[in-house]
Amino acid sequence: MTTEAQLEAQFADTIEAKDRIEPRDWMPEAYRKTLIRQVAQHAHSEIIGMQPEGNWITRAPSLRRKAILLAKVQDEAGHGLYLYSAAETLGASRNELTEKLIAGKQKYSSIFNYPTLSYTDVGTIGWLVDGAAICNQVPLCRTSFGPYGRAMIRVCKEESFHQRQGYELLMTMMRGTDEQREMVQESVNRFWWPALMMFGPPDDDSPNTAQSMEWGIKTHTNDELRQKFVDMSIPQAEALGVTFPDENLKWNEERGHYDFSTPDWDEFWSVVKGNGPCNDQRIAHRKRAWDEGAWVREAALAFAEQSAEAAAPAQTGSAPGQTGSSPATTTEETAK
Repeated sequence: MTTEAQLEAQFADTIEAKDRIEPRDWMPEAYRKTLIRQVAQHAHSEIIGMQPEGNWITRAPSLRRKAILLAKVQDEAGHGLYLYSAAETLGASRNELTEKLIAGKQKYSSIFNYPTLSYTDVGTIGWLVDGAAICNQVPLCRTSFGPYGRAMIRVCKEESFHQRQGYELLMTMMRGTDEQREMVQESVNRFWWPALMMFGPPDDDSPNTAQSMEWGIKTHTNDELRQKFVDMSIPQAEALGVTFPDENLKWNEERGHYDFSTPDWDEFWSVVKGNGPCNDQRIAHRKRAWDEGAWVREAALAFAEQSAEAAAPAQTGSAPGQTGSSPATTTEETAK
């Protein structure tokens, strides 16, 4: 019989070899809980993230822009479902996770607690927010938990498309009027710092990073990913013709990276604790949708149960392995 020490050794060998842990494999309870927390937060972010952009579907400036935005919001819903499904393989039901979100026991990305004040924000979110998400999520394609990594492959492909859509929208506006160019710059100014905060707190204040990296759940620290995002965004901003609201943003030849100012971490923690501009609104909307959709979930479960009963073999009282009706069964009874 395999002992717990042997199971732990097998788990450690799998992580060291950079192989995948699958749902039926033995795993430490702390590993399972960490994954549930991270995957749930990611799933919640996708679902809550539908709200800021969904706000502009009915007010898109053209049918083409409306179709693009509808498709993107639909993609985000799909991402949430992939991730909830991955969490379910760890023993956490979708109902349980949603109820924890509504009760404030689980979080989602801080960026979605900021309002979208103009249609321009749809483009800025596509460029900066989805760009930051790509930096964070591409390494997760190689995360140590199989279902999470496989889900992220498709998510990242679609997020890359979303980023290009956002950038194309902003580029179109930058070729427009002076007013449109001012709208783009104003939107970028508002979303730059919240986008930097998307990667989480500094490494020194991130209690879960070290253990997550040891387990192979994460492969880069928060600060490493933030630096990669800054380095990636500067050339794109120059091509677009906008600037970022940071006087200290400049190339450091010695480091081979851009220097940038420290985000306002007091603001970050305030938003995380529920005091952002739209925290209450986002959760209230999610709760309302969850409550109003209860009958749909109940109907789907009832239909599934009825389908399962209909598919089950009829109980005729036959002995195991015996087929057909018993000799005493009449034609009339069979018809019934």
